[in-house]
Amino acid sequence: MKNITWAACVALVVLAGCQSGAEGLERQRSRAEVDTFLASYTERFQTLYRDASQAQWEANTRIVEGDTTASERQKAADEALAAFTGSKENIERARAYLARKADLTDLQRRQLEAVLFRAATGPQTVEALVKRRIAAESEQNRKLYGFTFRLDGAELTPNEIDRSLREERDLERRRKVWDSSKEVGVGLRPGLVELRGMRNDVVRALGYRDFFSYMVSEYGMSADEMVETIERINRELRPLFRELHTWARHELAARYGQPVPDLLPAHWLPNRWGQDWSSLVEVEGFDLDRELASKSPEWLVRQAEDFYVSLGFERLPEVFWEKSSLYPAPAGADWKKNTHASAWHIDLDRDVRSLMSVEPNTEWYETTHHELGHIYYYLCYTNPDVPPLLREGANRAYHEAIGSLMGLAAMQPRFVERIGLSAGKAADPMQLLLQEALNYVVFIPWSTGTMFYFEKELYHDELPPERWNARWWELAARYQGIAPPAPRGEEFCDGATKTHVNDDPAGYYDYALSFVLLFQLHDTIARKILEQDPRDTCYYGDQRVGEFLSKLMTPGASADWRELLRDATGSDLSAKPMLDYFEPLRLWLVERNRGRTCTLSDL
Repeated sequence: MKNITWAACVALVVLAGCQSGAEGLERQRSRAEVDTFLASYTERFQTLYRDASQAQWEANTRIVEGDTTASERQKAADEALAAFTGSKENIERARAYLARKADLTDLQRRQLEAVLFRAATGPQTVEALVKRRIAAESEQNRKLYGFTFRLDGAELTPNEIDRSLREERDLERRRKVWDSSKEVGVGLRPGLVELRGMRNDVVRALGYRDFFSYMVSEYGMSADEMVETIERINRELRPLFRELHTWARHELAARYGQPVPDLLPAHWLPNRWGQDWSSLVEVEGFDLDRELASKSPEWLVRQAEDFYVSLGFERLPEVFWEKSSLYPAPAGADWKKNTHASAWHIDLDRDVRSLMSVEPNTEWYETTHHELGHIYYYLCYTNPDVPPLLREGANRAYHEAIGSLMGLAAMQPRFVERIGLSAGKAADPMQLLLQEALNYVVFIPWSTGTMFYFEKELYHDELPPERWNARWWELAARYQGIAPPAPRGEEFCDGATKTHVNDDPAGYYDYALSFVLLFQLHDTIARKILEQDPRDTCYYGDQRVGEFLSKLMTPGASADWRELLRDATGSDLSAKPMLDYFEPLRLWLVERNRGRTCTLSDL
């Protein structure tokens, strides 16, 4: 270097600068080309997405026996969307651009990855298979939501099934209602067998091992990494669940005058799948069913909207009230509707809707607050800084976490008193905590155990169909400590009675992760913003809470979900806040269960 003249050094610097300038211009041209592709793709995608969403909406909100018009329209719209997102040209261009990652902005990279993720559900290279899968999914939904439940020959609605399992004390009648709730699985079994194979084969065309691995990949994880995460959550909460299970065995045996069982008979529980036991406890001074009995279903939805407005969010757009399907089908109607509550972002813009069957009771009171959480998440990330391709939750669990967080907040004593639903008598805080645990904690072994492993084994391990029902009940016994009222053979398909197994497959762990997230978020809001006991807060009217939530929701999927969580709470994903929340109850249950035999093993 000593022998190089000063002039030569200057020349080298100038040359390097020219090369750098040329590289910069090339990068700008490359980014402009990507922007042009993404703008063209987005315009067409948004149109087709809106058409498909609208067709799905119609097929779910008005189901007429024997009329296939809506399902045919849905099938055509879904095929058009799949043909575009899975087109060979779009796949090749997205892959080519992603091969030059160094030239891309973070926002461009995320959008291109979203293009490829969507392509995997309908790649053009297996076009005929994609069409068959879409048709099969449409037919499966028609069978699922058009099914007529019956009890002693009389029609039974899903709301009536749920009400009976919460309130009925006659074991024989409970058994009949429970049996009725499982009949739908028989007719769904053949379609699920077919769909399992097609879902796996479709995503394999784009290089995924199986449909389960494909769904997990959206979290930036492998299937094994997700298994590790889910097992850790389940293990951490197992000691508390074992105490709850022991308590419930003795409580229900006394209620029904039966010997204490090792496994809980499924028809003893107040939920079709044993995922929520909260109605086992009636908390004196906190009887929301009684307080809500005089309210109209519309009052529940309006009250939920008022809550969000009190935090500083906007009123719901008029389209929500004009086009949502919020209440049960009228008695005697010649049509049915999907009775599973859901929120819809029809056009990835301002057309937001909810599908519910609201009745004035505690369950629907919580659900309205939950579903509007989804709606306000949509509205937050529908902004100029988030491209339509990234108008989703930071990950799928975030959406559920926000909804469940607001449902939890709306059920706390201070909140209930603030909105005038308090009975005026102080409730026993330990009974309230027990009731909450019978919802949130009981849900964990269901979602991280029975559902998680059933769907993993269905797709990832390709569990033989002749083992489906047996395996379902093996998992329920191991994780939930539940058994069917009597042996159930392979003519049944009890796993298929859960709607998600059919129409939202291989992602139920979203809900488990969402519960962990919600307690992390709630702990932060309670302790750092409100400075209140996390077990008794009132978010209502505090716009600091609204600002915290808005900051979390506004980026949508344009930011890394792990970074968002760390920024909001100061920690990575952790079940510790959930464990801390219920620790006083665990200690109380240990004393309550002293001398009783625990029949559930550690995991």
